[in-house]
Amino acid sequence: MLYECEHANRARLEASERIEKEESIGGGGGGAAASSSSSSSSSILSPSSPSTSAYYLTMPLLNQFPPPQTPLSLPLKPNPAGFFFITTRPIRLPATSPVTSSRTPSPSSVRTHAASGLKEAALIDRDEEEDAAAKEIGESGHEVEYDWTDEWYPLYLTKDVPDDAPLGLRVFDKQLVLYRDGGGILRCHEDRCPHRLAKLSEGQLVDGKLECLYHGWQFEGEGKCVKIPQLPSDAKIPRSACLMTYEVRDSQGVVWVWMSQKAPPKPEKLPWFENFARPGFVDTSTIHELPYDHSILLENLMDPAHIPISHDRTDWTAKREDAQPLCFEVTERTDRGFAGWWGREKDGSMPNFLRFGAPCVLQNNREIVGKNGEKHYFTGLFLCRPTGQGKSMLIVRFGGTMRSPLLKVFPQWYFHQNASKVFEQDMGFLSSQNEVLMTVKVPTKELYLNLKSSDTWVSEYRKWMDKVGHGMPYHFGHKTISLPELPAVVEHAPAGLIAGVSASFPAKGGIGTLHAPNLANRYFRHVIHCKGCRSVVKAYEAWKDRLLAMAAALTALAILAYTRQWKAILLVSAAASLGGSYVCSTVVAINTTNFIRTHRRL
Repeated sequence: MLYECEHANRARLEASERIEKEESIGGGGGGAAASSSSSSSSSILSPSSPSTSAYYLTMPLLNQFPPPQTPLSLPLKPNPAGFFFITTRPIRLPATSPVTSSRTPSPSSVRTHAASGLKEAALIDRDEEEDAAAKEIGESGHEVEYDWTDEWYPLYLTKDVPDDAPLGLRVFDKQLVLYRDGGGILRCHEDRCPHRLAKLSEGQLVDGKLECLYHGWQFEGEGKCVKIPQLPSDAKIPRSACLMTYEVRDSQGVVWVWMSQKAPPKPEKLPWFENFARPGFVDTSTIHELPYDHSILLENLMDPAHIPISHDRTDWTAKREDAQPLCFEVTERTDRGFAGWWGREKDGSMPNFLRFGAPCVLQNNREIVGKNGEKHYFTGLFLCRPTGQGKSMLIVRFGGTMRSPLLKVFPQWYFHQNASKVFEQDMGFLSSQNEVLMTVKVPTKELYLNLKSSDTWVSEYRKWMDKVGHGMPYHFGHKTISLPELPAVVEHAPAGLIAGVSASFPAKGGIGTLHAPNLANRYFRHVIHCKGCRSVVKAYEAWKDRLLAMAAALTALAILAYTRQWKAILLVSAAASLGGSYVCSTVVAINTTNFIRTHRRL
């Protein structure tokens, strides 16, 4: 194997040198433009291994229950582990014989040659197979008409929208401000004052009206300006002094925004999740801001194979020794997404149903039939919102009709911090992946080496991007790419004491550098967006200070006490207070401190 890798590296270097030489001599055209449309995304059926990066909650819940009495059994075809390659024209290769060619190999063919020792059956990305599979489910691979604004995007969990302050959010490069007016109605506008372009999300709410803190202009819920302090008393407010308004809907505990200013809102496009409407369904929901592109986030959430390795021992279910081949089968491909079943190959069944729907909704469902024939439903729901180049926001919702005993034992903040830990474990990988895609600027077909037995969903998603990516601000598809027209805008926060104070108003966390705006900080990524965790941190911080003060007072009294008995009682009480303060400090640290990966010796 080492020889094959060395041979592949030499071939790759020779090919690139040859190409550079030909270009310098002949002045030939540069890199090929991204191909036109590719075969669109496909839904896939998979076996029962833990699914998404945030399976942190689902699997502990599911693993307490017996396997389904009536699992969906599918005829499993032999599925030898091996690579399927993302190459321009995959080549059938014998398993042992080397490849020779009289012409200069392309980078993609060099990659194929490097894998000559792998079984041909592992190459599932051959064009003829793609075409045949697409025809089976009535799918064509051409580009479809698509406009990213003609969609509903998940903005926030309804329960976490502040009652007393505006909230600044983004969808791609569009900056929005969300708030509740005097009547408690959710309102959303462009986050820009028409006066001098100041951010309205940095303003405040005055009697239910949104006030810009730069010059004090005030706007009512429909976006009309109702007050300009600097305007003469006999002058009228200009009609143009109004805000661009966006339609928002509160549906199943999530605030959604319709981004189009041209087309009216389409209620039929608003996602509806059947399991969440079932009687007795209870969920745990968290929200996270993440420093990588939403497409990379979705890839990560579609990848059950990385769970045992990347999240080894994060909870009671993820174990690296459980890494194994998975089975997938696509049942549906449409212009709006794909769906299918999946599971572990060794189980011989595919009890998990995954569905991806435009623009950025992913759900993983499972049914469990009890001994008495009663059905229980479980769902892992991931609502991903693009928030700019290299940034995204994720709403995670796990729940079911059978409530786990764990939910009664552990407080909600425990599951929230465990979710943050899971995302931090993947953050280094995904951020570097994001950087490579933005730097190399080629489709994923030229970069990824996808395994047939683990990466099927990822391939399906990138192929769907081929179909609709032309209607997005930018995209990285399987065969096509479109780069951002404008460079990323990095907003630099103030430093030092100013950062600490500014980060505490109006709804951006507490005081101190720990809470300064920074996507590498767990407090900024999650706690400031979560009312529950924010309340827990504040409460435990307050108790820590009280207990410290109590310990100091008890120690002073012990010094002044005359009898040994009272000295002992007071000193023990002071020690207990110090212990309680330490516990409070630990809870705060658990909720605000990033996970640092330490490599264990295996």
